[in-house]
Amino acid sequence: MDTTDFPWEPPLAGTEVEQLLGALDRLRMTFRWKADDLDSAGLQTRIGASSLTLGGLLKHLAAQEDYQFTVKLRGEPVGAPWDATGWDGSNDWEFTSAADNTPDELYALWDGAVDRSRARLGAALAEGGLDQLIHASSDEGEHANLRRLVCDLIEEYGRHTGQADLLREAVDGRVGEDPPGGWKPRAAQTT
Repeated sequence: MDTTDFPWEPPLAGTEVEQLLGALDRLRMTFRWKADDLDSAGLQTRIGASSLTLGGLLKHLAAQEDYQFTVKLRGEPVGAPWDATGWDGSNDWEFTSAADNTPDELYALWDGAVDRSRARLGAALAEGGLDQLIHASSDEGEHANLRRLVCDLIEEYGRHTGQADLLREAVDGRVGEDPPGGWKPRAAQTT
């Protein structure tokens, strides 16, 4: 398989770090493909009785990227761009406030958060690998390690990528497990 056409594909026989990061990036790119190139109406489409939208998922996962790799990793405040958005730290806010954002804002928010997460995670891995303890801890004070943080984000994407699959199919019929070869994220539709 040509990895230039499928850069999100995890290695067939990589190290633990390569496999975990490959799994996370594959889910990130599959999610982004499911939410890609939609206008406001597409990003606000709902199915059944659910209030969930692709726009809400974009904003929620962007917040999770930044929250995981600031607050949980280092105990630092989540910072920009969230400190200027009115984010109250609850998941409901991300889902409901997404309707107030343009598609371009939502895509930029998610793309920027993923870029920041990759940089923060890369720096953390260089400092001490997956076994290092992070800021997040149990009620008893037992700290999680970086491996747990990465696995938690993989789980978060797994859950929400499945939801995005159903929402996107309702918008325009797009289905599939992975983006097609050579796919690159696009901004919002202009019409």
